[in-house]
Order: sequence, then C-alpha cells, then structure tokens
Amino acid sequence: MSALASFPVVEALRLILLFIHLVGFALLLGGAITQFLSGKFRINPAILWGSIIQLASGIALSAPLRGGGDDEPNPIKLGVKLLLAVMIFIMVFIPRKRDEVNKGHFIGIITLTLVNAAVAVFWR
Repeated sequence: MSALASFPVVEALRLILLFIHLVGFALLLGGAITQFLSGKFRINPAILWGSIIQLASGIALSAPLRGGGDDEPNPIKLGVKLLLAVMIFIMVFIPRKRDEVNKGHFIGIITLTLVNAAVAVFWR
C-alpha cells in the first residue's frame, strides 16, 4: 500500500465520492423507472441531475487516489464507464425540454444505466 492511500482523509474522500455516485445512480434510475411506469416518457429533473452527478462523480472517482497500487481501477474499464456515462448524459440532456421522448429512447437510457452499473460491479 502506498503512502497516499494510507491517509484516512484520501479514503474518506473516495468513500464520499462513491456515496455521491450512488446517489446519482439512484436519481437517474429511479427517476427513469418512475417515468417509465407512469407511461409518460419525459426527462424529469431527477433523471437530469442523476446523469450530471453520475458523470461528474465518476470522473472524480477515476482520479488515482490509491497511489498506483494493485487496487487501482482498470483504465479500460474506466474508459468504458466514461463512454457509457457520456452517452447517457447526451441522451438525457438533449431532449430534456421536450414534453415527451420516444419510448425506445427512454428504454435506451434505462438499459445503458443498468449496463454501466453492471460494468462497475462485474468487471474486476
């Protein structure tokens, strides 16, 4: 373990960022599923803010806070997660002012959100 990772402040920062990232995921997925189940396919503020929080906190989490040790995240995994997060953000941001979006577009947002979570959990 490197000297940087041994500082409790750095670990606390990483955990706070992870918590914020999970809150963004909850807003994004929860807001999207709520809209989907209501039958009105529109981008609500929870979906928009969830995508913004996911993207910003994900970028912050990818910072090398672990000092380059063995527990450092795989750069390819981070690239895939960044690509998915940017795609989700674009899919949410562009039609955010429309009264309604296409059902397939909405299913795409939900699917990419779940795929991004699956990459985080299952890609080791």
